[in-house]
Amino acid sequence: MQEYFIELSKYFIAFSMVLYTVTCFYIFRYREESDRRIAYLVQSGLMFLVQVLCFLTLALDSGDIQYLFFFAFVQIFMFATVMLVTMIYEKANRLLLNNMCMLLGVGFCMISRMSFQRAIRQYIIVLVSLAISLLIPYLISQIRFFKKLTWVYAALGVALLSVVLVMGEVTRGSKISFTVAGVTFQPSEFVKILFLFFLAAALWEDVTFQRIALTAVAAGIHVIVLVVSRDLGSALIFFICFVLVVFIASKNYLYLLAGTAGGCAAAVVAYYLFSHVRDRVLAWRDPWSYIDTRGYQIAHSLFAVSGGSWFGMGLLKGDPGAIPLVEADFIFSSVCEELGVIFGICVILVCISSFIMIIEIALRIHDRFYQMIVYGIGVMYIFQIFLTVGGGVKFIPMTGVTLPFISYGGSSCMTSMIMFFIIQGIYIRLQQAEGKKVSARKEQKPAKKQTGTVQSKENKRRKNG
Repeated sequence: MQEYFIELSKYFIAFSMVLYTVTCFYIFRYREESDRRIAYLVQSGLMFLVQVLCFLTLALDSGDIQYLFFFAFVQIFMFATVMLVTMIYEKANRLLLNNMCMLLGVGFCMISRMSFQRAIRQYIIVLVSLAISLLIPYLISQIRFFKKLTWVYAALGVALLSVVLVMGEVTRGSKISFTVAGVTFQPSEFVKILFLFFLAAALWEDVTFQRIALTAVAAGIHVIVLVVSRDLGSALIFFICFVLVVFIASKNYLYLLAGTAGGCAAAVVAYYLFSHVRDRVLAWRDPWSYIDTRGYQIAHSLFAVSGGSWFGMGLLKGDPGAIPLVEADFIFSSVCEELGVIFGICVILVCISSFIMIIEIALRIHDRFYQMIVYGIGVMYIFQIFLTVGGGVKFIPMTGVTLPFISYGGSSCMTSMIMFFIIQGIYIRLQQAEGKKVSARKEQKPAKKQTGTVQSKENKRRKNG
């Protein structure tokens, strides 16, 4: 009986994930959050079902009851997150909240399957991230001087990146982190937020050539420090974000063309300047010729994706350990191997639905500063997913960046959560502003009717007189 459940569970997991993904796009039929409540309730049920099936499969197949205890803690976290956010911030966007919880749940499942100790560590970091993030919407509603700190954001960002350049630990040939009191940080992840606020503060009001040139110099310093640190994945994300935010702010295609040309030139320079870039390009072009050396990761990543087929081999049935750094850079391949390509496609679509919601929110915002921030977060989020998934399936060369909310990595997870709660804070401001407009219109209508009635009575009096 147990074997039948384990075998059938992967089909139910895939089917539940497909239904969840469908609801992610179904809610776009409605504009108001109140009209989407039934879809959100369905999502909550499907979230719970996917987690139950995944962790129960892990417990039954391994015979280890600690998976069930961890499942209980994961469910407590998800329930507490949804309840706290909706109680404290009634106007929060539930799609972004549900998708964040769903992706975190998938990440907990896959990481605990690979390393239970790392899963516990990730869980603690997520709890700390939630405690910090819950304050962000309140701060956005109270603090009014974010627009005035343009060069403070830039200076602080460059300073943090420079500290890593000087004092950072070398990891896989790159200086990307340093350790304080036993806790390892990757400052480039947090600088992403400062960088977005810098771009928004610099460009929300002034998009003249002089202003854009000055902003480009500051952004270029960020990228150069990252390149010198050999953190080329982050450097690429910063560069793409700058180019697209400038284009969105100015609506000038010449800037987009110049950015594209500059990016292509920089890619060629990086190819000849850095040996590990050449290795990744060669592995991307022909991993089979270098399967024992530079092409080992990508080749085994492709084996994992193809071996999983549509419905996956089943949890604990694959061999994710065959891929070095699988829990960080190649976790999407592990998802496809054990949960199936259908599940992997649904993960991508869930991320895309979050991106669409972010862009929809940005289009409704009238405050240019906050609009630029939301656009920037959307661009950074979807491009990072493109780099991670595209590198794992050999669509583009591997860049070594994480998959938001799913990959193992405290700094990445905390930054992604903070970004989502920044959007929540801005969305709540938008909802409040739109609510005030509706109330003002309702108050004006009776006044107009009353004025019209008084005028008609006065006209009758004049005629009778």
